[in-house]
Amino acid sequence: MNSDAAGSSPWLDNLTGVRPVSLVIDPQLTAAAAEARANFARGIADAYDHVMLALEHSARREFAAADALFAKAQVLEPGNPATLTSLAIHHRRQGRFRDAVLACDEAIRHYPGYPDAWLERASILASGGSIAAARDSYARAAQLAPANAMAHAGLASLSAREGDHAAARHHAQRALMLDPANAIAANALASAELGAGLPDAAAALLEPLIARIAVPTIERSFAHSLLADARHRQRDHAAAFAHYQAANADFAAIHAEDTAGQLDQTSFIEGLIAGFAATPDAAWHEAPGVQPGHAAQRHIFLLGYPRSGTTLVENILASLPGVAALEERPTFAAADRDHIAGSHADIVAGLARFAGYGGAQLDHYRRAYWDNVIASGVPTGAPAFVDMDPMKGTRLPFIARMFPDARILMMRRDPRDVVWSCFKTSFAMSSQTLEYTTLERTARHYDALMRLTEAALARLPLAIHIVDYHRLVRDFDAETEAMCAFAGLEWSEAVRSFDRTSKARGVSTASVAQVGRGLYDGTRQWEPYAEYLEPVMPILAPWIAKFGYGD
Repeated sequence: MNSDAAGSSPWLDNLTGVRPVSLVIDPQLTAAAAEARANFARGIADAYDHVMLALEHSARREFAAADALFAKAQVLEPGNPATLTSLAIHHRRQGRFRDAVLACDEAIRHYPGYPDAWLERASILASGGSIAAARDSYARAAQLAPANAMAHAGLASLSAREGDHAAARHHAQRALMLDPANAIAANALASAELGAGLPDAAAALLEPLIARIAVPTIERSFAHSLLADARHRQRDHAAAFAHYQAANADFAAIHAEDTAGQLDQTSFIEGLIAGFAATPDAAWHEAPGVQPGHAAQRHIFLLGYPRSGTTLVENILASLPGVAALEERPTFAAADRDHIAGSHADIVAGLARFAGYGGAQLDHYRRAYWDNVIASGVPTGAPAFVDMDPMKGTRLPFIARMFPDARILMMRRDPRDVVWSCFKTSFAMSSQTLEYTTLERTARHYDALMRLTEAALARLPLAIHIVDYHRLVRDFDAETEAMCAFAGLEWSEAVRSFDRTSKARGVSTASVAQVGRGLYDGTRQWEPYAEYLEPVMPILAPWIAKFGYGD
């Protein structure tokens, strides 16, 4: 379909220039779906009717029914960009983010001037951490539809996320002029006020925003989190804690249906612990194999726990010449799918099966690993490659068998600071971030991962170097020199430019704004909230003592 043909569709005309179909509120969708059902009953249903019913089924997580309706809609109007954009939404709801982006790209190919496709594309890319690409797509949507508040709100949100408070304020104010009720823009503006050291101004924006959102939403959850930060700055720690709790309660409620019946992450780790314990030490030694030709000369895994300093260290290393780094990507996806998916018993059996593989089988998973790296856009031809993911401590058995020559950098930070920081941080949705919705869940998740990693470090034939966050921020040069020496990297003063590196790379983790500000001593952040941590201290105390953080 060319652009003229696309523009001739009456329902496309109706959708263009308004809020993207990804953000249609339930009453609107319900009314459109009801009209579609009436048209089906009269035998006059068109592509629009198929899409509206498909979106309703998708919203109800009736994905098979939605698939069939989308397929028929594309037969009725091949290449219709509104259909393809709606299909992207459907894919996104299922976690099929690559397919979602491809659907947007197909919509744009048929109709480059369709702003909703650019807007949906931007939203997907932003949620996946592709910040630079997301910004470009939001900017394109704003260019095509200057009166579209969501495009400006998206730019505001990205700017706030990166710590560019001036840009966040500019785009947020533009969005709010167009749509005074835009919650994304209000949150971005509040974030900018906080960044400028104005907690009172931030609170004045957030309190009415929270009051007018009647049900749990991502926007309300984030508003609670920002208001908690404002109250913390005002030294009202009781109010701050209450809002952190409210933010997490909203987050859990929003995603409750998505995760119903699934194994939670702590139980997943317990399955790994059981499976690992059930195999003999000798099973985890490398079987003969051959590394693919595009494997890096020096292979470094950067592990630990979220909020332990992994993003900081990744950008320190990425500042060195010849170092390519990849943050928090599922590089072990093939091995995961075949061995540690399903029930607790499935995980135990899968690990045992993996431990028995020969060289040819391990080569298969090595190639799949590097294929995932390449697909992420990271140049594997670099002399050194850093795979940063604090949760890949769960993959240490895989690493030991597949990459026995790799170097492991393990971050350590005071467990109280780590657990508190995870509890209070607004993360994107994942299986692990649901574990941070209460302090008890966070502490139990931390305990499980530490038990697994400590058992792995004791049994696996791997080279490990502990990087202590607290020493790193207090004696930067000495700690980075030791880290580089262990990893086989030549230290240079370039490591001090990690803040500029993070901005240039478009870092997407929750630490992006913090790392972009330079070296930051985040020790003892937990102290104002010690009374709230007291119930979980029996879980954390052994690790506090073991890692040397006792008072």
